[in-house]
Amino acid sequence: MAAMESGTKTSAQQLITDALAAATLPVTVLVRETYQANLRWANNQLTTNGQMHGRDLTVISFAEVTGGTAAGVISRQAGDDHDVAGQVAAAERSARASAAADDAAEPLPAGEPDADFDEPPAGTDIDVFTAVAPALGDAFRQAGDEGRLLFGFAEHIVTTSYLATGDGLRRRSVQQSGRLELNAKTADLTASAWIGAATADFSDLDVPGLVAEVNQRLGWHANPVDLPPGRYETILPPGAIADLMIYAYWTAGARAAEEGRNVYSNKQGGTRIGQRLSELPITLASDPAAPGIECDPFVITGRSGENSSVFDNGMPLSRTEWVKDGVLNELIRTRAWAARSASGRPAVAEIDNLIMDGGGTATIEEMIAGTERGLLLTCLWYIREVDPQTLLLTGLTRDGVYLIENGKITGAVNNFRFNESPVDLLSRITEVGRSEKTLCREWNDWFTRTVMPPVRVPDFNMSTVSQAR
Repeated sequence: MAAMESGTKTSAQQLITDALAAATLPVTVLVRETYQANLRWANNQLTTNGQMHGRDLTVISFAEVTGGTAAGVISRQAGDDHDVAGQVAAAERSARASAAADDAAEPLPAGEPDADFDEPPAGTDIDVFTAVAPALGDAFRQAGDEGRLLFGFAEHIVTTSYLATGDGLRRRSVQQSGRLELNAKTADLTASAWIGAATADFSDLDVPGLVAEVNQRLGWHANPVDLPPGRYETILPPGAIADLMIYAYWTAGARAAEEGRNVYSNKQGGTRIGQRLSELPITLASDPAAPGIECDPFVITGRSGENSSVFDNGMPLSRTEWVKDGVLNELIRTRAWAARSASGRPAVAEIDNLIMDGGGTATIEEMIAGTERGLLLTCLWYIREVDPQTLLLTGLTRDGVYLIENGKITGAVNNFRFNESPVDLLSRITEVGRSEKTLCREWNDWFTRTVMPPVRVPDFNMSTVSQAR
């Protein structure tokens, strides 16, 4: 990952300088410069490839109004001819016309500027797939010879974020996101299997290994098995449990919990912090410095919501244990809510990765070998929330539910609709395997940095049979 020319004559730093010079109100300026490269394939052949570059400027102006401080936020794409002064003026008009913000907080101290603030943006291009493309070519030829079809895509995104305030705060961060998804289908399209992998830079992907695994899964479809709805002992691979834990994380807001509106609310008042969620020593954490899934180490946001605030831009992030040894340990809390909350707990912001560990060492193959009868549920999709009070989710299985009998996969099972709460699931997990970097299926457009274990659930709720294929 090298620094790159942006393709525009005006640097991110110059945009910031111009915006700060044009401001007549307190202001925060964000510039996000993004490079993207991708490959797509279908029917055993590459269909498209490309690379893109874009840059967004966000101006957040703050105005004193009746009752407090208001924020005006204007985000626009920023080319060489961009009217920076006009965007600043629009943000200031918006701030002056707005009501006092519920999430208003005092400005953060400037501190020392990041040493790399003046560096150009990092980037990527099609060469990031130099090792991946030949391996895919080999896989296409093998699939054609053996009567299978391969579909999928690979994507690499590198975003450099610059943050500055009129008070002298200067921060810079580079965040990489990479993923590869692979679908294998029978020639008549009656059976399908999926596998995915997350990566920072594609240097660590074992494409032949992924192809071998998805081919094995497709092979299990040779013996179709129809099963009725019900509760089944189920093994969820890392990617499947990631989809559920990500949703549990996204909804872990302290304010909603304290106001009795989510699953983390204590029925006697306050939150469930300090309550045991699992008898196993499960820890669910986020850490911007976690190897292989590094992410932005400070708050960068162009919007305020219940769990985020434009007033918190630049707030440092560090390792946070949301669940520690099975006990709920922390919830997401803006600085404004931390100041108002009776809990006395500090502000804790969202971090763009998630790590689950239970101390297990078993591989998924070892967990399958130790199963008398159950299901292997490889991926979930169309997940939707049913009840925020219990965090009951519903969704469908897709591209592979497999029957385990006497320690071996014996066939492919029909798809189901499931109904489960990831928080309740934590209390029912009976085995946690070895954690590894993984890619979820449902949420990977937004969240690619996860480390998860395979888990065993004795009674996963397959509520109805689904006709999804």
